[in-house]
Amino acid sequence: MKRREFSLASLGAAASIGGLSLSSPAFAQGPAKFFAGKDYMKLDRAVPTETEAGKVEVIEFFWYSCPHCSAFEPTFSQWVKNAPKDVVVRRVPVSFREDFAPQQRLYFSLEAMGLLDKIHGKVFQAIHVERLPLSNDASILAWVEKQGVDKNKFADTAKSFGVASKLKRAVQLQNDFKIEGVPSLGIAGKYYTDGTLTGSMERALQVTESLLAQVRQGRA
Repeated sequence: MKRREFSLASLGAAASIGGLSLSSPAFAQGPAKFFAGKDYMKLDRAVPTETEAGKVEVIEFFWYSCPHCSAFEPTFSQWVKNAPKDVVVRRVPVSFREDFAPQQRLYFSLEAMGLLDKIHGKVFQAIHVERLPLSNDASILAWVEKQGVDKNKFADTAKSFGVASKLKRAVQLQNDFKIEGVPSLGIAGKYYTDGTLTGSMERALQVTESLLAQVRQGRA
């Protein structure tokens, strides 16, 4: 979804972007040649990554209420499970408007509490399948309690300095990568790709793998 399309009305949109296909993972495809300016963009200025030496960072920028992000999630989760051990994956919830902040707090609170593996996928399910309006702090708090999460601990975590800092960092990252739509991917602090550039998010993963290989070989 591009930034201009973000509205609650967009929740009824078809869950695909640029021919998104969930039929097979990117890593099952053969080698292909991709081009800067066409399949991906090289950032004018590199963004510092949060990885140790010998590791390469991949960031998925997303929004819980985006139907395209929901459609991409199963494929991306599988890709993460099969990614090489030198790849460090981070998910960053975007905030194109002030009303995106509650869902950002939801993600970073779950992360701080070690609950992402258990709850992250359920958020997409709740919004896009069950059609629950998890768009403000009150509705989110009531929902997480129903998932067996300690309500008071979650509320305290959501208000914490650590979560507030991560919200600011997320906005900085989306600006540094010049994010205009989601889902989209940042690679090694140097590159950006998405389904609009590549034709599908599955192909965007192929582009990501190609760029990762170049980074490892010192050619990027």
